[in-house]
Amino acid sequence: MELIWALQNLTPTAILDILIVALFFFALSFFIRGTQAVALLRGVLLLIAAVALVSNSLQLLALRWLLENLLTVLAVAVPIIFQPEIRRFLERLGQGTLFSRAQAPEAVRLRIIEDVCQAAERLAERRHGALIVLERNSSLGEYIRTGVPMNAQVSAQLLLTIFLPKTELHDGAVIIDRSGRIASAASVLPLSSVRTMQSPKLGTRHRAGLGVSEISDAIVVVISEETGRISICQNGRLITKLDGMRLRTILNAFYGLDRQEEVRLRTRLRGLFANGVLRRRQGRL
Repeated sequence: MELIWALQNLTPTAILDILIVALFFFALSFFIRGTQAVALLRGVLLLIAAVALVSNSLQLLALRWLLENLLTVLAVAVPIIFQPEIRRFLERLGQGTLFSRAQAPEAVRLRIIEDVCQAAERLAERRHGALIVLERNSSLGEYIRTGVPMNAQVSAQLLLTIFLPKTELHDGAVIIDRSGRIASAASVLPLSSVRTMQSPKLGTRHRAGLGVSEISDAIVVVISEETGRISICQNGRLITKLDGMRLRTILNAFYGLDRQEEVRLRTRLRGLFANGVLRRRQGRL
């Protein structure tokens, strides 16, 4: 009956009002998509829905009272919890860059892979430590802001210059954003929550690479300063002892190619993980 009444009293003004509210929430969801806020918000909504379902189905009056009061508290807590995301939303809205996060085309990504692989091979030969982060769907804006802004085109020569020892920018991470440009250098990344690494030769760079891959879908290339070995971090996993060819294969699978080729190469890599091939190679580091 309430639905029929609502449809009968639906006016053009009411339709416009509903569309404006829907557009607001769509813009908000578009902005936080791929960030850590999404997982937190999803968890909160699932918890509220579960508590509401249990309290209504079992007629638990005390639990229902608690839920009603918690909603008032959440109205105050949400702006505090999501303060960084709300601030970035308002900043990008004011700058007119709210919807300007298009991913670089495949040709650009393949060129970036080639530049990164060339730089990684030469850095490994010289035993120059490096940390290169490739942003994908998850936003790394909070870590980009910790470094020195660059907004530069990716090239092997520039990466080699940045990670030259004793320069101002070599100690930290280079972050390549979704548009395919170097967004920042000397950025600070969160360290992995893993207490013990697989080898004592895996230091802070590897821990930082694992850390950012645990909380985002970014791909991280790490070059060890001590051993000169190339590693890659993705989804909280560490693949070590890579050469240029294997590095290109993995980057193509997770970053470079379009959907069809990406699925095929990912299937091959998952098979390697399942068979323990890459894990055994890690153990021999």
